[in-house]
Amino acid sequence: MSLVADTSRPVDAVTAAGRAHTDSAAAFVPDKSRAERTASFEVADFALPNGREEEWRFTPVKKLRGLLETGSDGKLRWETVLPEGVTLSTIPATQARELGVLPPQDRAAVVAADVDTVTLLDIPAEAELTEPVRIRLVGDDVEQRVHEHVVVRAGHHAKATVLLAHRGSAQYSQLVSVLTGDASDITLVAAQRWEDDAIHLAQHDALVGRDATYRHISLTLGGQIVRLNANVRYAGPGGDATLLGVYFADAGQHLEHRSFVDHNTAHCKSHVTYKGALQGDTARTVWVGDALIRAAAEGTDTYELNRNLILTDGARADSVPNLEIETGEIEGAGHASATGRFDDLQLFYLQARGIPEDEAKRLVVRGFFADIIREIPLADLRDEATAAIEHELATTEYAAASTSTSTTPDSDTKEN
Repeated sequence: MSLVADTSRPVDAVTAAGRAHTDSAAAFVPDKSRAERTASFEVADFALPNGREEEWRFTPVKKLRGLLETGSDGKLRWETVLPEGVTLSTIPATQARELGVLPPQDRAAVVAADVDTVTLLDIPAEAELTEPVRIRLVGDDVEQRVHEHVVVRAGHHAKATVLLAHRGSAQYSQLVSVLTGDASDITLVAAQRWEDDAIHLAQHDALVGRDATYRHISLTLGGQIVRLNANVRYAGPGGDATLLGVYFADAGQHLEHRSFVDHNTAHCKSHVTYKGALQGDTARTVWVGDALIRAAAEGTDTYELNRNLILTDGARADSVPNLEIETGEIEGAGHASATGRFDDLQLFYLQARGIPEDEAKRLVVRGFFADIIREIPLADLRDEATAAIEHELATTEYAAASTSTSTTPDSDTKEN
């Protein structure tokens, strides 16, 4: 955890882009404060990353196949189920920006926003949807690049759940901008069930209204490379944001999740919890969690947690929690991170009660994810997530019976 005095100022986007050439040493020095990160709708303000920048150092940039370049030559198929009163339309990109959406904060997001038209999902004020909004995005050709900007706007006192489900094969750069009205209650569920060759770069931004509740739930169980940034900023006091994530990486997969909660106003809450499992040689996961409590954000209550379960040799999980505080007048702030193998004591407990070893191992993993999966508000998606994890476990030697079991977990834990 780092404590930073209230001396930083947001850097002008043009100044930030011009302060260092991509190949200069200054380009590799991280910003002193997360508040200094460039945010702009201008592509020129973000240089092409080479993988040595702080925000890209974990990402296999060379494998992104030009997805960070402007221009796209394909589209995803949209399959939608819209409850009564909810509308889906297209608007000019200039009009979308006038709605007050947050500007992109990295090269992938600004490229996604560099389109002529934006898809607008409108949930009217006072609406209380008893059925979820379902949007299924399907890719049919991994050779085509797709850039897309989606705006989700919910009026004051609205209550709704929105599902964005991603499937198929694609090279997809996505910006999702969520605007929640005052006292609204909005849940956005992003499910990534891509084929093994898909690449998905996404930034999901939420501007949370006064006294509003917002939940973002990420379920990532497919894709060759998936990098999803979930960001939150508050439009007024009393906002409550929860970011949850489940991911399971197999051999050859790179699954990266980043979160940034910008506590820019007083008396707001945030809670971040991501859990992941890895199996197979070259399986890779990354979680980077940033929480910034600005000087004006008195009464803030925030906590972020990441847990990673390594099931086989050859897998690697990186976990980086960051907490930046500019005022001492807060309710609470903390973070925790742990990476290790499954708990042998749990396995012994189950086997001692007559449960076979292979079934006991699956139960341990299922229990590891249970507290987040039960937060998914859609029963069919909860069942799908559980079935997908079971399928992953069935394809590995992890769940096979072994002749001996290590008694010393290999773990790396950090907690503040």
